[in-house]
Amino acid sequence: MRSTTRDFKKYYSPDVGGAVRMDTNTNVLGSNPAAAEYLRGQDIDLNEYPVTYSDNLRRALASLYGLDMENFVVGSGSDEILDVAFKTFTEWGDDCLVPYPSYTLYDYFAQMNGGSVRHSELTEDFQLDVDDIASSGARIAIVASPNNPTGNSLRQRDMEDLLARFEGIVVVDEAYGEYSDSSMIPRVDEFDNLVVARTFSKAYAMAALRVGYAVTNRDVSDMMNSVKIPYSLNGLSEGAAIAAVRDQGFIERSKKMVAEERPRLAAGLSALGFEPFPSDSNFILARSPIGHAALTAALKERGVLIRDFGSKRRLENCVRFTVGTGEMNSELLQKIGDIVGGRR
Repeated sequence: MRSTTRDFKKYYSPDVGGAVRMDTNTNVLGSNPAAAEYLRGQDIDLNEYPVTYSDNLRRALASLYGLDMENFVVGSGSDEILDVAFKTFTEWGDDCLVPYPSYTLYDYFAQMNGGSVRHSELTEDFQLDVDDIASSGARIAIVASPNNPTGNSLRQRDMEDLLARFEGIVVVDEAYGEYSDSSMIPRVDEFDNLVVARTFSKAYAMAALRVGYAVTNRDVSDMMNSVKIPYSLNGLSEGAAIAAVRDQGFIERSKKMVAEERPRLAAGLSALGFEPFPSDSNFILARSPIGHAALTAALKERGVLIRDFGSKRRLENCVRFTVGTGEMNSELLQKIGDIVGGRR
């Protein structure tokens, strides 16, 4: 293997079986209805390439956000967007700044592209240490808002300060942005170093189709589109994504469900002895009253998957729950109660 990838391990890939998945933070309301309807009605010529840079989807996104299609880069999931950002703006050996704790694949993308990862500790309330990041000398910084796995949104004034002081590209990963009240998308033309990444895998309930996009100023967009693999988003996924963009009612229903169920789930966890962290997303990180590994294993035996972060520094004994429907959350809390009660 290449020297920069020799320490890589395969990504989280559990044996799902028939378990209820409360570990991936996808939309518990199920498949996006507009996208599913679009796919049922397709009779596509499989012999033709898709539009090279997904222009029709870029136009639909531009209409949604009140921007220009040239503000957008579309790819196969936001993972491709993150990879393209590193490929576009970093040289081999450049320092790449990643906050900690945050999404584990950020380190992967930096190292895969020959970068050296520098971590910046988030503050006690999981906010940015702007002074530390701005003085790092890194070529690129990637921050998540809402942050994964902690769930909180980053303060906009901190990101504005960071963008003004950081000399490289700042990627703001808003994979869970639909659930938050704040976004940097309306600001992309104000900063020459801002790239906002979004995905159709979470609120849009289209993870199987692998659609993501970047929103940025036109100069940066042109650079990224020049680097991105042509035709990387297939025609079926693009058409389904366009249909989904035009059905914002589903997104509003999804947001409303999470806004109602998230505090209920947090209260239920607190009553069982957990310490949930504040969340602006469709998941909750919580410190368990019993061993994290034992809890995760016991829930799996009972047909529910959650995500275990309890072995990581600063996340000791923490697990993450996707916010489910009322029925899902009630069943989850009942099963947790049985497990916790039997181990106290």
